[in-house]
Amino acid sequence: MKLLAGLGNPGEKYKLTRHNVGFMVLDRFISKLSIQDWDKNLDSCFKKIISNEKRIILIKPLTYMNLSGNAVQKARNFYNIDNNNIIIIHDDIDLELGKIKLKNGGGDSGHNGLKSVIKNIGNEFIRIRIGVGRPEKIDVSAYVLNNFFKKEISLLEEVIQKSCEGIKLLIEDKNEHCKKLFSESTF
Repeated sequence: MKLLAGLGNPGEKYKLTRHNVGFMVLDRFISKLSIQDWDKNLDSCFKKIISNEKRIILIKPLTYMNLSGNAVQKARNFYNIDNNNIIIIHDDIDLELGKIKLKNGGGDSGHNGLKSVIKNIGNEFIRIRIGVGRPEKIDVSAYVLNNFFKKEISLLEEVIQKSCEGIKLLIEDKNEHCKKLFSESTF
């Protein structure tokens, strides 16, 4: 069993913000499976699916970004999922928009959602880091809580699509293929 957690903030106010790219990826992923709505369970928007004959738990924590680890821990503990089978999808200001990286383990790099996850379950999990760029003239927290610019939307769509392709590979335990896919994904 795998646990996929997209990080973000609940509510319409945050729906299209840079911080919510993890939510956007999981929303697209389930829509490709023709699943319409999320359930609510374990402090998350929640869905249990079967993909490639594997059980997958998908969550979008409803705890807000800074407490994401609480929901991830609840789902992990309830389903007894090993950290090596947890995939966290999140925004990364240290990567420019258009770049996606796969990473195992590591620190939080100042990302409060990751900080919460690490505090609750440790740092040994898989990460899909989605570049949103670093702001030049505004505060980082204000930047990630702002919507993407209109000129960035088509690139964002490609990144979300490529992230969904990567998720399919990770579900099939083809981590090296996923890493290669992402390394070739500079748009």
